[in-house]
Amino acid sequence: QGQLAESGGGLVQAGDSLRLSCAASGRTFSSYAMGWFRQAPGKEREFVAVISSNGARSAYAESVKGRFTISRDNAKKTVALQMNSLKPEDTAVYYCAGRYTTPSAYYTTAGQYNYWGQGTQVTVSS
Repeated sequence: QGQLAESGGGLVQAGDSLRLSCAASGRTFSSYAMGWFRQAPGKEREFVAVISSNGARSAYAESVKGRFTISRDNAKKTVALQMNSLKPEDTAVYYCAGRYTTPSAYYTTAGQYNYWGQGTQVTVSS
């Protein structure tokens, strides 16, 4: 798969929006389920959203459902996380992750992913 590189993090106010992007290198991006996870200080890494390799299926953590949207562009080898109505509790380092899999499969546990980016910081002030 190669490498994953996140971008788009920053400091915003509660209620604002951010769009994170993850760019992948390698030739088989379209065969990878892609997920977003986050880790706040002192907490374990938690699932945020996932999209299947063919883009047909997606899933979200309850805490972000209705506010975040995951999407992918297999031609550009990118996966995005649109985050709206941000809250202070969304503050964390956000990571994208990938796992080679069948077209409609997806995974919500960090341990099921093989490839990780280095993360991008999202800070939401109240």
